[in-house]
Amino acid sequence: MATVKAKLRPSTVEGRPGSVVYLVTHRRRVRQIAAGYRLLPAEWEEMQSLPAGRQEGEPTSRIGTIRQAIGRDTGRLRRIIGELAARREEFTADEVIRQFRMSEKGMSFFGFMEDIIRRLRQWGRERTAENYATALASFRRFRRGYDLAPDELDTTLMGEYEAHLLARGVAKNTVSFYNRILRAVYNRAVEQGLTAQRHPFRRVYTGIDRTAKRAIPLECLRRIKELDLAKRPSQDFARDMFLFSFYTRGMSFVDMAFLRQRDLRGGILSYRRRKTGQQLCIKWERPMQEIVDKYASGADGYLLPIVRRCGNERRQYRNALRRVNNRLKDIAAAVGLPGGLSMYAARHSWASIARSQNIPLSVISAGMGHDSENTTQIYLASLDNSEVDKANDLILRKLK
Repeated sequence: MATVKAKLRPSTVEGRPGSVVYLVTHRRRVRQIAAGYRLLPAEWEEMQSLPAGRQEGEPTSRIGTIRQAIGRDTGRLRRIIGELAARREEFTADEVIRQFRMSEKGMSFFGFMEDIIRRLRQWGRERTAENYATALASFRRFRRGYDLAPDELDTTLMGEYEAHLLARGVAKNTVSFYNRILRAVYNRAVEQGLTAQRHPFRRVYTGIDRTAKRAIPLECLRRIKELDLAKRPSQDFARDMFLFSFYTRGMSFVDMAFLRQRDLRGGILSYRRRKTGQQLCIKWERPMQEIVDKYASGADGYLLPIVRRCGNERRQYRNALRRVNNRLKDIAAAVGLPGGLSMYAARHSWASIARSQNIPLSVISAGMGHDSENTTQIYLASLDNSEVDKANDLILRKLK
């Protein structure tokens, strides 16, 4: 039977770290694989063939991480040997190494996730790709850059990852967000036969926690609108973008950023939501025009000056959103609004104020472009868009 052993090859230079290698022995032939880890002799336990000094409670410490990685690598090598032996066919140490290399290339979880992200971008699903990239970056930081195979994800590892995030003050909903994305990638790996379904996410949080209400009352909106920001142009711009979102029934910032001048025709602003692909039409109102008149148009026919030049439009949008949200925090402090302020609050506020004016829920759902709830689809199918325009007109007149 073939054997596997991890060994530290000392450096020829005194005081320098040596290299960890895996020795695969079969039928008296020994083959070597470079593990890619470097350790000092004092950091290695020769008897256990593992790094020394791993401290309990520190699974992501340098030594602990390398120890885990070596354990997984040698475990994978032993699984390959077991599978080859089960076939009752002759094999060599070179074949073990070949399959190990192939599994490294074809079954890398990071690599598999990066391939999904590339495909999402090719399909034009940029927002989803960004979310996946964010989750991957978080998980990669936790792993200290050390990759793993999909079949190495287990309940213990995911529990450690969740504890790692919570210990660093990551919000519960963000933890769930990362876990759900990683679970989706894992499930896709299962579908493609890269691993068996072991349900590694069954003990971690993947729900939606209640968050603080983000809507702000009509009176507070008036105070924001009436602020004198003539000497603070960056805050003035942030305030105008917030109000434009509110005026347009809570339009998301990404949809605002990519509005084109051609989208405004005959007093109707028509656009397709990037999140859902749903087409929305909004009656153009005077407050909207006042904001558009206040600024030069963006690059390449954009209606608002969020994208200011051709090239890297998505990055410009993200940077602008970050700047606007930072300035909105200053505005919130100026009007005494606890809890801060962000662009997303405009959407919540429009819905909350519309509800307070006894506008039917079906009209609010249609106005905001909701299409994820089956209960609203019945109303959306027969709702006259003029009802939504009347509702928006009523809300804007209340703000005067």
